[in-house]
This record gives sequence, structure tokens and C-alpha cells, in this order.
Amino acid sequence: MGRLILYLRSALFYLGYYLSTLVIAPVCIVGAWLVPRERAYVFYYAWCRFVLLWFRVSIGVRYEISGLENLVRRPVVVLANHQSEWETIFLYNLLAPVCPILKRELLRIPFWGWALKLQQPIAIDRSKPHEAGKSILTQGKDRLSRGMSVIIFPEGSRIATDRMKKFSRGGAKLAIAAGVPILPIVHNAGYCWPPRQFLKYPGRISLAIGPPVETTGADASQLTEQVESWIRSQSAISR
Repeated sequence: MGRLILYLRSALFYLGYYLSTLVIAPVCIVGAWLVPRERAYVFYYAWCRFVLLWFRVSIGVRYEISGLENLVRRPVVVLANHQSEWETIFLYNLLAPVCPILKRELLRIPFWGWALKLQQPIAIDRSKPHEAGKSILTQGKDRLSRGMSVIIFPEGSRIATDRMKKFSRGGAKLAIAAGVPILPIVHNAGYCWPPRQFLKYPGRISLAIGPPVETTGADASQLTEQVESWIRSQSAISR
């Protein structure tokens, strides 16, 4: 496909992406006062559904999802590799109600940041890793106890498709402390939605959901190694 076409299709995608954000942000703000807090996630869910559909239509991307039978009907700590914005949106759509973990400065964005704040995310300061770890553990346990799953990207930031950073133990520690399973997820979204790039590419995004990993009496380091090993092995298969 010619580069000009890629630019035009990427521009079309972002036009729909940002226009939909401008529309849904005030809807989320108003809706948060009109419906019970535990149901307010439906507005964010609707935006995620639209973005995923629009990405597929405007860019020409197909989705292949396996392991749906491994989804459980209770809160979990999701550990997934991190390559783009796509998986953040997709996993919210898949697992809602879910509590996102995000950079604190995102809450300062007019309208969209205010809408995010109403969702009670776990907002962290990345410049203070020790404080961020405590916030994830304390607030994560609270959100899980209220029936929300928590998504954690143990690499810490988006990584190019040809690399994967060593996983941190924070997600495993939270799952053990809260007494909930870990749900491992792996994908290759970075091939179609590369991190920190304008251009988006047609193709197939594959995502696999692994069997839940029980955490009762487990060791955080061993759990992290187990999940990381599975994700790395599946990542190699999906390339």
C-alpha cells in the first residue's frame, strides 16, 4: 500500500478518534451524575467499542481473538504486554467494568481528563516509582473488592514489537494481596498501531487470553516469571 494512502487512512482514523472523544467526554461527565456510579462505565465502554470498530474500518485491520473461554466472572488482575494504545482500549471493552492505571497528568486534560477522573482510575506519578507501587497496591485492592478488574502492563511503558522488557512484580503482588487470579494476555497490536507513531497499518491483530493463574499462597516473583514466560512464548508464536 502506498505511503500516501497510509497517511490518508491514518488521518481519517484520527479524525474519527478525536471527534468521538470530544463527543463522549461531556457525555461521560454528565452521565456520571445521572446513573449509579457502578453503571457509569457504559459510556466509556461505548467509546471503546466505537474506536475499535472505526480502527478496523478506516485502517483495514482484522481482529483474531483466542482463549475467550478463559474469561472468569469475577475480578482479576490482568497482566499483558504493552505495544500500543489499542490494547488499553480493547481490554477495557473486553473486561468492563475495569479500573485503568494511568499517568496522573492525563487527568489534567480538559474534558477527557475530567471524564477519566470520574471513573476513579489509579493515577500514578511515574517519577516516584515507590509511591506509585504503593498506590497500585492500596487502590487496586479497593477497586478489586468493589468488583472491578485491574489491568497492569508490567513492562511499565509501550515497547516496540521486536522487544519486551522484564516484567515488574507489582501486578503479582496486588493479585496475591487481593486474593484474585491473574489473567495473562498477549497480543501483537504494535504491528498495526505502532507506539508513538502517526501512521497506522492494515493487517491482523492477534490476541490470546491465557488460563487464569491462581495466586493463593503463591510467591510474587515466581508468579511473575510464570506469566512472563507464557507471554513471551505466545508472543513469539504470534509474529
